[in-house]
Amino acid sequence: MEIIQAIILGVVQGVAEFLPISSSGHLVIVGSLLDTASGNSADVASKLQMNVALHVGTLFSILIVYRGAVWKLRLQPKVCLLIVLASIPAALVGLLFKDWFEQIFGTPLVAGVALFVTAGLLLVGQRLERHELDYDQLSFGQAIIIGLFQAAALIPGISRSGSTISGGLALGLKRDAAAAFSFLMAIPAISGAALLELNDVVSGEVVVEDIAALLAGGMTAFVVGLVTLRWLVSLIAKGRLYWFAYYCIGAGTVTVVWQLFSSVTAISQ
Repeated sequence: MEIIQAIILGVVQGVAEFLPISSSGHLVIVGSLLDTASGNSADVASKLQMNVALHVGTLFSILIVYRGAVWKLRLQPKVCLLIVLASIPAALVGLLFKDWFEQIFGTPLVAGVALFVTAGLLLVGQRLERHELDYDQLSFGQAIIIGLFQAAALIPGISRSGSTISGGLALGLKRDAAAAFSFLMAIPAISGAALLELNDVVSGEVVVEDIAALLAGGMTAFVVGLVTLRWLVSLIAKGRLYWFAYYCIGAGTVTVVWQLFSSVTAISQ
């Protein structure tokens, strides 16, 4: 059953990491539903391990789809610096508030409410887009601003891709440039989270209990992510990003109602 759950979560991650609907939010929501269905609830540490494994799977999807842009970075020192600057806010926030983020990771209500934030970002970002700049034309200040959007996406339910792409569009990036810079930013962000988790494993602070499930989830996320990322790139080029705002509103509403109903039921019992 754990392998099956890992594969389901891998599909969710592969779709939701790239579509601007928040992979972390959907992992929290779907993970909670799976726990309810199976009658077993994994501890927070196990959920975080699976979360990292799934994100590493989609990291390899990014490296393949954007391999040309990644290879060009060796000749683009300014772009490398822009990516570093854009990565600093999330790194700082993640380290300073690590315990708090771990606590809310298992809270579907937070994810449901945050999905409304994602919807707002998608609608506003597309409304403000100007199609003026390639990502190598960003200023250092603009890179940091996009990085702040990425930091906000540490909250489950706020989409990392949705927030950073919307931020890029609002700052004047062309659609394809906003998408490319968003996913180039994801490389150090996901790699950093994976290294932190690996450090906990090596130090003995965290014990990996089910390697097979982690591998199954990661591989599934990688394969599904390849397909989803290519599809998203074509949708962004057509200006269809706002589609996902309506999905986020619907998913957020269902999640909030579900959580409130569960709370009322628990109190009445």
